Amino acid sequence: MKTRRNSRGYMERYWEGRHLKLTDLKEEAKGLRNQYLLKENIPAWPRPEFHVSHLKHDTNRDGLRGIRDDSGFKRPHGDSLVWWSLAVTPDDITSAERRLLETTYPDRTEEQVQMQQSFLGKFATSPSFSELSRLGSYRFTFPLEELLEAYSQLVADYLKEYICCSGAQPIMRVYETVLHKQEVVYVILVHSPANQELFSDRPLLTDDPNSVCSYKDGRFIWRPEAMCETHSYELVLRPDEKQMEAREVKPSRKEFYVWDHVAVALHVGRQVLKFDPA
Repeated sequence: MKTRRNSRGYMERYWEGRHLKLTDLKEEAKGLRNQYLLKENIPAWPRPEFHVSHLKHDTNRDGLRGIRDDSGFKRPHGDSLVWWSLAVTPDDITSAERRLLETTYPDRTEEQVQMQQSFLGKFATSPSFSELSRLGSYRFTFPLEELLEAYSQLVADYLKEYICCSGAQPIMRVYETVLHKQEVVYVILVHSPANQELFSDRPLLTDDPNSVCSYKDGRFIWRPEAMCETHSYELVLRPDEKQMEAREVKPSRKEFYVWDHVAVALHVGRQVLKFDPA
């Protein structure tokens, strides 16, 4: 574990090259006495799998002005990374709920399927799922495929100009886990193959079904460890009926807990990530 002060002036702890699940994070952060992370009496919540095909970039008025002036995205203040995060849509939540039910109760009857009430949206309440920008008044949302295509073009132009070759695809790596007071960030790094040596100490992002996040078939697969922040509902399983439901807890049982999300850092160096205006 290392400590640093982030761009907003807050101290944060981080673990390089690892995406730590909550059980491991609790063990490694024992000495921090984090009042949220170390709670144990949290009402049960679901463990869905989101297949996310969009990324979002939140910014303020100054950031918006910079994006306009540069005709694209670059990291100010001399940093080399442009930061995005997963944009989970209502359709993504619906699909994740269906997958969770099919995995938990694979042999449901058609009648049981019809009787099932929607429940996952009641747990998707952390800032990860908010439609409002957390870092300002402005949000850009792009399809992941379009974003990676623009980045691939950026990489190809760089390789062609400086290394006399082209066609190599961007590389994804497990960059780090960051712990704030109540927020856990799992960071994925996307970089050019020209920078293999620069980031060789970070593991490649694989299609591991047990990982917090992976990449497959043009989508990020996110398995959140803590999706609620404020736990106002409790997950109830009814195996006899093969149903799941969200049961509201008493006000005295509501718990504030950590929440997590996935950030995607695109390494652009001094370049500007641009999109076709068409």
